[in-house]
Amino acid sequence: MKKILTKEEIKEVIDILMELYPDAKAELNYSNPFELLVATILSAQCTDVQVNKTTEKLFKEFKTPEDYLKLTEEELGQKIRSCGFYKTKSKNILATCRLLIEKFNGEVPGTLEELITLPGVGRKTANVVLSNAFSKPAIAVGTHVFRVSNRIGLADSKNVLDTEKDLMDNIDKEMWSKAHHLLIFHGRRICKARRPLCDKCPLTDYCFYYREEVNKE
Repeated sequence: MKKILTKEEIKEVIDILMELYPDAKAELNYSNPFELLVATILSAQCTDVQVNKTTEKLFKEFKTPEDYLKLTEEELGQKIRSCGFYKTKSKNILATCRLLIEKFNGEVPGTLEELITLPGVGRKTANVVLSNAFSKPAIAVGTHVFRVSNRIGLADSKNVLDTEKDLMDNIDKEMWSKAHHLLIFHGRRICKARRPLCDKCPLTDYCFYYREEVNKE
């Protein structure tokens, strides 16, 4: 049997998180869909803070897919080195730029199906772009959303795809994008991976993880 809160309880959890994080929003800096796409590719296994430091310089120098394609993989790699996995990310960014020009007239496409055809773009990255750049309802399931939603009981799944499906089923569609940001904020500030700050969390009355941990003691 799945450990999932009722829809009414889930609404209450979202309301509490809304009060806790009224300003929850994307923490990557960008000014257009293309910049957000590049920043999100860079953010894999890297903090948003570090990505923003890197893109502050990068976005001043490179504004279009054509600009990036003037670089070799090695040259771009050196510019994004601080974000980690820079060889793979450089290769994917340049390959994505080529495909954007060849297939999408240099513009970032606005559907999930098209976005995931781009190199280095999975469902999480695609949903981040759809939600933030195109204002479309989407839930991007990264490490924080996966951990927090499954701990509390908004989802009960072993992988990100099934977690995304759980969240889409259990949260009203108009709240998908906001809920995504709320769960990230909660994961970064309170429901941390190794040592969650349960004593500071306002969701302990709902949280399956907390109830199980308390019962162990």
